[in-house]
Amino acid sequence: MKLGLKKIFAVLVTIFTLGFYIPPVDLSNDAEKETDDLLSSTNSSAEKEESLLTDIGQENDHEESLSDVDFSELETSDNYVHLFTELAKEQTLHKLGPRISHKVEDDILLEVFPSMEEVITSLLDELDDEEYPYLEIDEQTSSYYGEKIFNIYDNQSKEDVVRFHVRRDLRPKDGYWFNFHYHLREDNFEKHHNLGDIYWDKNTPPKWMT
Repeated sequence: MKLGLKKIFAVLVTIFTLGFYIPPVDLSNDAEKETDDLLSSTNSSAEKEESLLTDIGQENDHEESLSDVDFSELETSDNYVHLFTELAKEQTLHKLGPRISHKVEDDILLEVFPSMEEVITSLLDELDDEEYPYLEIDEQTSSYYGEKIFNIYDNQSKEDVVRFHVRRDLRPKDGYWFNFHYHLREDNFEKHHNLGDIYWDKNTPPKWMT
């Protein structure tokens, strides 16, 4: 009888011990995991924000107005020639727009821009060094059909020095051409000075800046 009671007592002790046993929880590991997840989420958000700010910054740089260029900081005619030709290229492609530029940009770079650079170089060669800072490029107006690309403006005399234009020409049985030309102050902007002609197509070209 005593032996049976001992066995029953042993079984009860085992049941109560197992029933009330609570395994230890490693709180430090769970806390570390939550911290890692939080840091990962924060870093991901920061990277997305940084990427967005970078994209916005690049877009703002691309849309920077030519009026922000400080022409007075340039020192030599070579610097002016380089600046004006780069701005001329930028303004011309902006005027044409992506749809036109995609098709004829290579032809323009080869046939029109060298002549445009010669005109700009010749213009600067006629000026004294102290006159350079007064020159600036005047951006074109937002016209989908007008000829104006850009003007080179003299802030001292308050008038244009040279005006660069592009015109659509429809030639019978041939199609559309882009005629690039310029006008000079010395002849009151009346004479057309040709820069080059670029063929488009027999179909009507898109509007400028589209």
